[in-house]
Amino acid sequence: QLQLVESGGGLVQAGVSLTLSCAASGRTFSVYNVGWYRQPPGKEREFVASIRWTDGSISFADSVKDRFTTSRSNPNNRLYLQMNSLKPEDTAVYFCAATKKSIHGSVNDIEYWGQGTQVTVSS
Repeated sequence: QLQLVESGGGLVQAGVSLTLSCAASGRTFSVYNVGWYRQPPGKEREFVASIRWTDGSISFADSVKDRFTTSRSNPNNRLYLQMNSLKPEDTAVYFCAATKKSIHGSVNDIEYWGQGTQVTVSS
């Protein structure tokens, strides 16, 4: 199995920055497509960002475009999500994710999930 553990969430004010980290273990992390999803309270889980393992290409949801960045550190088996200019609508549980399949924004693409970390943005 591949195990994923998120960290770095918390309560912040709108306009600030916050970085989330995902630690992976159990398998060779570098061969997986990886990314981030989030789930606001009472809503469905939604795509945030992804990194393709073959060429390192990065995709973002329109809602976070130009505000969030994501990167991976294969030697440390870690995935990062840097969130800038946070808005109240960014409030959600954030999940790191991995799959051998392509990520196209559907939760059904994901084979491995972290347990999630809460990000709350106050106005």
